[in-house]
Amino acid sequence: MTRVIITAIGSAGDVHPLLGIGAALAARGHEIVFCSHAPFAEAATRQGFEFVPIGTAAEYAAAMANPALWHPRTSFRTLWAVIAPTLRPHFDTLAALTHDDTVLVGTLWAFSARLMQELYRVPLVSVQVSPSTLLSAYAPPTHPRLTIPRSLPLGVKVALMRLIERYALDKVCGPALNALRAQLGLAPARRIFGKWLHSTDGVLCLFPEWFAQAQRDWPVPHRLSGFPRFNDTVVQAADPQLDAFVATGERPVVFTAGSTLIDHARYAQAVSTVLKESGLRGILLTPDAPPAEALATQDNPQSMLLMRRYVPLQTLLPRCRALVHHGGIGTAALAYAAGIPQIVTPFAHDQFDNAQRVVASGCGVRLDGPVQAPALARALNHVLGNPSIAVQCGRMQDRLASSPDGCDAAARYIEGFMRSGARSQDIRRTLAPVLVDSGLSA
Repeated sequence: MTRVIITAIGSAGDVHPLLGIGAALAARGHEIVFCSHAPFAEAATRQGFEFVPIGTAAEYAAAMANPALWHPRTSFRTLWAVIAPTLRPHFDTLAALTHDDTVLVGTLWAFSARLMQELYRVPLVSVQVSPSTLLSAYAPPTHPRLTIPRSLPLGVKVALMRLIERYALDKVCGPALNALRAQLGLAPARRIFGKWLHSTDGVLCLFPEWFAQAQRDWPVPHRLSGFPRFNDTVVQAADPQLDAFVATGERPVVFTAGSTLIDHARYAQAVSTVLKESGLRGILLTPDAPPAEALATQDNPQSMLLMRRYVPLQTLLPRCRALVHHGGIGTAALAYAAGIPQIVTPFAHDQFDNAQRVVASGCGVRLDGPVQAPALARALNHVLGNPSIAVQCGRMQDRLASSPDGCDAAARYIEGFMRSGARSQDIRRTLAPVLVDSGLSA
């Protein structure tokens, strides 16, 4: 049995796929240690994992509630301000957890895991949940402000990408990261996102080739596993009012902004206006929905709009007509699996790139900016009345249904980096000095 230490940093869309991969590895007999934000403790322990928190629940809640985290101009810098103080504590924690037979698995922001690999040769699989941070000059990712036109000559795109790396990325992350590297006796890192953060052992991409074709300047080696299809084991309470609403009349449209911090009252008003004017029926997933105990008295199966705080999309979407969402890649994958069209309303982070890929796949449209009723109505009319979108959604649904499960494919890839006991003993001996210096030795 190998110990697999999984570090998942970010929102639910970054963490839940790693829970699925951990579950697949646990089913294959491996010990899972899950390092993530405190609010994900219950989900991890429900899978039987040992859970190690990164920061506190209050710190995570404050970060998610910061409007600057969800604005395209400030999101990157704001997120880094939350992560930077955790680098050394997280590194020391990983050093203490690593034993004779350990593999590290880390998402994009797991910088401390990359330092462990660099310093102590602990095997590391870097995980790319979405393709936007694979900074390819051949196929530049879509960004609200810094998108490089694909029509430019390759040499120009390479030069522009280097400028973005140097002045927009390294300038923000470099000072804190390189201060820690100096403490650890390492030279400064450059091209942090373009090169350094990717594991030299292997990079695991949690999406299929048709969603993001591999490029010649992606890190090597890499593997595309396909979308991870993971069902959490939490038992959902029965919701007869929701079932009655879905079963009454035409199939509804689902609306969600995910964990994105927006003006939910304004979003709900736009949705309500569209439904009233179009005659469509909808389900709005929003934190402003009434509490569960009030639903039985407020719901009306004959109404145009039903509100819920949370509904598992994997079971809901196959019963619906379309999905309007924020652009999380996991949410998009569930819409593909359900075979329904998408309207993607990106707000920040990787959502713009994911939205553009949904458009390129022929399964939906992208709608930027604050959600306004007239534009949303036009987009819904387009995706629901376009036969070619319906046909393409069916094709993608069939394609996913016949594809291997992404969690199992990822687990098999990670198993390829599990080392023999003799090599692992070398890792432990190398780690001994840092454990003593940090006061973390067992």
